[in-house]
Amino acid sequence: MTISEDGPLSGREGRDSIPRSFRPTFLPPEPTFLQKKLAGVTGLLGHIGVMWKMTVGTIRAGFRRPFEGREIVKQLEALGVASLGIVVVTSVFIGMVMATQFAFGLRKFGGMEYTGRVVGLSFARELAPTLTAVIVGGRISAGMAAELGSMAVTEQLDAIRALGADPLKKLVFPRLLASIITMPILAIIALILGFSGAMLVTDLQFNIPASFFFHSAVGAVTMRDFLSGLFKTPFFGAIIALVGCHFGLITRGGTAGVGNSTTRTVVVVSIAILIADFFLTKFTIVLF
Repeated sequence: MTISEDGPLSGREGRDSIPRSFRPTFLPPEPTFLQKKLAGVTGLLGHIGVMWKMTVGTIRAGFRRPFEGREIVKQLEALGVASLGIVVVTSVFIGMVMATQFAFGLRKFGGMEYTGRVVGLSFARELAPTLTAVIVGGRISAGMAAELGSMAVTEQLDAIRALGADPLKKLVFPRLLASIITMPILAIIALILGFSGAMLVTDLQFNIPASFFFHSAVGAVTMRDFLSGLFKTPFFGAIIALVGCHFGLITRGGTAGVGNSTTRTVVVVSIAILIADFFLTKFTIVLF
């Protein structure tokens, strides 16, 4: 109700008598482009800080008794054995595709005999460790985020803390250790199968004898090349486990929050692996 010279006014007449500039508004101002970017950077730094704290706490908890041996074996089976099917299919067909592409390209320059060397070096240094981490890492990290996220929204994590146990030791550490152990093994399997697929397609389609392809590749790939690719895999495994567990533990909002955390995990893991691959590649060039 408003007051005028003639007396009290109400309803539409009272509202119309108030100048528009003095009417209260409850809509917050829309953030500017710079504010949105700063909010994104702040959120990223916040996630990195929480992940660093979780990593330090997990390493410390891993050295405390009791040792979660049974849970580690369970995670090795869930992360490694269950991922063999994906590794077999993707590595074989990636090897076939790479061999076909290189053979066609080198045939223009009369260098088809170098196909085995190029494919061998590519798989040993980059394709086997990195593509395996990206493809398998999406599956592994999404499973971790979904499992831990479900426990978070159903208050099972609070129940673990109430019983005096540490979720980092019981849940995060077994997954971290199992992922670090699993990734080098999967990368070696991917290297062998991818090279076999490349050798098969070049023999059948391009009439390059399998024995010649094998010997030329083995002669070009040195132990330095093999170790430089294998060196990256434990770091990829750690990234996969830490990102998946991080988004799982911070899940809020019921089933919708679990789905959101799973989607974010797959995206972040893929980007983080590719970024880490660049810096690890620069480091391995100097190291090896």
